[in-house]
Amino acid sequence: MISTRQLRYFVEIAECGSFSAAAERLFIAQSALSRQIKELENQLQTPLFERTARLPRLTAAGEVFFLKARNVLGELHKAAEMTTQVGQGQLGTLRLSHSSTVPMSGRLLKGIGSYLQHCPGACMDIVKLSSEAQLEELAEGRLDIGLLRLPVLRQREGVQIIPLFSEPLLLAVPPQHRLALQPPAAGVDLAQLREEAFISIPHPQRGGLSYLSAELCMRQGFFPKAARVMSRKTTQLQLIQAGFGIALLPESMQDIAPASIRFLPLADADCQSTIALAYRQEPTPLVTQFVEHFRNHL
Repeated sequence: MISTRQLRYFVEIAECGSFSAAAERLFIAQSALSRQIKELENQLQTPLFERTARLPRLTAAGEVFFLKARNVLGELHKAAEMTTQVGQGQLGTLRLSHSSTVPMSGRLLKGIGSYLQHCPGACMDIVKLSSEAQLEELAEGRLDIGLLRLPVLRQREGVQIIPLFSEPLLLAVPPQHRLALQPPAAGVDLAQLREEAFISIPHPQRGGLSYLSAELCMRQGFFPKAARVMSRKTTQLQLIQAGFGIALLPESMQDIAPASIRFLPLADADCQSTIALAYRQEPTPLVTQFVEHFRNHL
């Protein structure tokens, strides 16, 4: 069977135009080089070079074989290079998902941009899923990276969750809301919201932002009253704008909110929401590379 070494030796001779020059570039004895080419010609059952008194010249068969051999070596080099890049986490497509209350803006978007600049061979496919759906997709191997809001009520085996950073919660109200017209100087006290209609209340089996909001309200002695129209997705921004109710939203949601919605600070500085990164406990090199770079950037 023809070896890649024989192909490399043959191409080197054809490009150098001399057995001696090729042997010098390959750091082997000329006799060993000649022996390898002779074995190659025996396998092909045809001469590849015309041995003249001056310099070897490719035969017609040699001309054809040279073009093909050079292409094969080029493809092998590309395959080896790509394999190394994949093995080192520098090449491939990352499947990333984020929950609706984790907008792709601000520092997250800059972190992704920094990663892609650092790893030019990597691509990303981004979708939007709930926190629970992300954990399921990660556990089943259909997703590589998840960005979600804590708390998570049901952990998945084999999935690791790492907090990234926290940001303040703000009160989002319609433009004509009483608090928008006369905002308290020291920030809104949650106790003032006892009679307000919230457009998002917790799902019995889900954590995330609505769960956190309800927990904060219960510390003040009340459970948020449900609005007549509710949503746990980015639709809640349109519902607030239309006057259906209010919500506690993270600071970063301002980046994607309609301009007319008023965001008011809360009096309690402990009203914070945490974004977390989720991935499988045995990540691929591509995921490992992303996680390390993304966390360092943030």
